[in-house]
Amino acid sequence: MSPTSATPSAGRPLSPGAIALMLMLCLSWGFNQIAVKLVLPDVPPMLQALCRSAGALPVLLIIGWFRGVRFFERDGTLRPGLLNGLIFGIEFVLIYQGLRLTSASRAVVFLYIAPFFVALGSYILLGERLRPVQWAGLGLSFAGVALAIGVPQANVDAKVLLGDLLIVAGGALWAATTLIVKATRLIHAPAEKGMGYQVALSIPIFVLAAWIGGEKVTHMPSPLSLALMAYQSFWVVGLTFTLWFALVKAYSASKLSAFTFITPLFGVVASYFIMHDTVTLAFGAAALLVIAGLYLVNKPETARAQVAPDPNV
Repeated sequence: MSPTSATPSAGRPLSPGAIALMLMLCLSWGFNQIAVKLVLPDVPPMLQALCRSAGALPVLLIIGWFRGVRFFERDGTLRPGLLNGLIFGIEFVLIYQGLRLTSASRAVVFLYIAPFFVALGSYILLGERLRPVQWAGLGLSFAGVALAIGVPQANVDAKVLLGDLLIVAGGALWAATTLIVKATRLIHAPAEKGMGYQVALSIPIFVLAAWIGGEKVTHMPSPLSLALMAYQSFWVVGLTFTLWFALVKAYSASKLSAFTFITPLFGVVASYFIMHDTVTLAFGAAALLVIAGLYLVNKPETARAQVAPDPNV
């Protein structure tokens, strides 16, 4: 959700290839929480997060090296970058712990409440104006979360609700990293450098969290678990982020951002078929409210080009 400046190609219509690529990215991000859940029986959450960051960092460095990014150049991003890295690490401690307690379908919906916090934080902290349709989107998203958490459901107990709240807190911290980018010199940093701060600093945080939790890998992970961890590291964190920014540079950022509402929809559907998650009527209605709200918050403004959010890494 870090902003990217509009380019001269902002009015360029999306090609069929760009639409197909954007749908593939949304599907990848929606499947990410399912991948974490599937690996949990073999690799505890903090060690899994550690492997993800440790695997993604070389990918970001290599991509940045090919693109001529100067990672160690003094550009005024060190302090906000370190702060963002700290928040990023805590964010994923909350998200991975939350995934131990709640279902993948609930997690993907609650995590994608992050644009709610970004829009609200931009209004309160950065003085950005919100259009009426965005206020309506915030209201729908809030109503969806309130419905999902507040309405009693047979398959939801105190443990699941705690997991839900951890995911929501993780989404709020994800939004905080975006607001820091918008308010500091990180907004001008290359994507690989901004993401590099987050991934690199999260590694010692995950090491500490795994040590405090006494996590250990007691057996050799299955080939499926190893493949899913590679998927998280190399594909989700290392490559889809770069592909997203390539699309933003080539096409209208506002048109691309409208696609992001599809991600939680993909996540819920995939969780139903892969994880066999129970989708109650109340949660289904809540998910639709959150997805509709996310769409309205990111709905393109016809009068002028807007900025677009980063994907959920």
